[in-house]
Amino acid sequence: MRLSVIGCGYLGAVHAAAMASIGHDVIGIDVDPHKIALLASGKAPFFEPGLPELISSGLAAGTLAFTDDIAQARGADVHFIAVGTPQQAGSNAADLTAVRAAFAAIIPHLRSGDIVVGKSTVPVGTAESLAADVEATGATLTWNPEFLREGFAVHDTIDPDRIVIGVQDGDENAPAADILRSVYHPSVAKGTAVIVTDFATAELVKVAANAFLATKISFINAMAEIAEATGADVLQLADAIGHDERIGRRFLGAGVGFGGGCLPKDIRAFTARAEELGRGESVAFLREVDAINLRRRDRAVSLVADALGDAITGARVTMLGAAFKPHSDDIRDSPALDIAVRLQDLGAIVTVTDPEALANAERTHPTLNYVADRDEALRGAEAVVLVTEWDEYRRELSPDHAAALVERRLVVDGRNALDAPAWRAAGWEYYGMGRR
Repeated sequence: MRLSVIGCGYLGAVHAAAMASIGHDVIGIDVDPHKIALLASGKAPFFEPGLPELISSGLAAGTLAFTDDIAQARGADVHFIAVGTPQQAGSNAADLTAVRAAFAAIIPHLRSGDIVVGKSTVPVGTAESLAADVEATGATLTWNPEFLREGFAVHDTIDPDRIVIGVQDGDENAPAADILRSVYHPSVAKGTAVIVTDFATAELVKVAANAFLATKISFINAMAEIAEATGADVLQLADAIGHDERIGRRFLGAGVGFGGGCLPKDIRAFTARAEELGRGESVAFLREVDAINLRRRDRAVSLVADALGDAITGARVTMLGAAFKPHSDDIRDSPALDIAVRLQDLGAIVTVTDPEALANAERTHPTLNYVADRDEALRGAEAVVLVTEWDEYRRELSPDHAAALVERRLVVDGRNALDAPAWRAAGWEYYGMGRR
């Protein structure tokens, strides 16, 4: 098929390259000419493992192209809308400006029989509000939420664990649903679950999934708060309850909490939308989920400050990590940078290192010190804070090697990712999150 992907940010660029890799002819469209120029030259505008190779192969094969001219979408059979929905300034609600602009831009170029596919994460009811304008052209609107994990987005697009298709009447045999099954033909052929439902359910699937994951993370962080008050060990607690197959161990990692461009803003937007619907009480618990998440950043700051005491003024603190998670250069709502800035405000001299995210971090927080080389960043440190669990820090950095570089052997493990007994045996003052 010939596909267009409107919006070539994180979601759209990955989707366009992945669709080309499974045999479609894809045109990626974005209003940012700089982004388009990068993509057209075979470069990804952000770090995502495997994506540059996918883009380059699609360009070389002639199955992938990029443009800032929306008219180039004309002639495509299926049009994916993959623009961002950030949090509104001064509000928890999602900002749908880019979504509405993308729909307004594509509508003049639609033909009868075209399929328009919303992939952006939107408040429930958005698709219904857009359907009439799309259908007035003879095209059909569907909603197909994404479930990408940053760092694994290429895999999650090519080989998803489920495919959700929202159509206006929820008819499993709707022609538009069949067309989307054809778009995702390799996954469908291998038996990947395909759920065809109505617009509202498709929209809710995405935000409900993110709300559940955020809740699970904040639950174990709430247990970390109790563990800190009682002397229990949250890591052993998570292991014990994680053996229950009804609970599972994944996403029970206590630490400094979640960040990024999805979970924080999505649970806030979900809460705002529920309040608009008169059902705010149904998701009121998400406010506490958000509050617990932010409190864990406070806890990391206090662990460093308490350990250093009055000596925090002028103390050299090294932050291992800047991205909100490993395998990404995304610093949106990054706990790592939030903690770094707070420590700097307390008088510490903060140095940040990260394998991929330093350029982004320096643009947003230019007063921090940035050192690309891990060992150089550690040299002379009086406190080390692990905040992003890159393998360079959790697996490849031995406590003895680190001890030879620092001024004081003090480490705060903000992700509970280090071997605490090994670090203590090497003479380190080790502080975990919710650990003895």
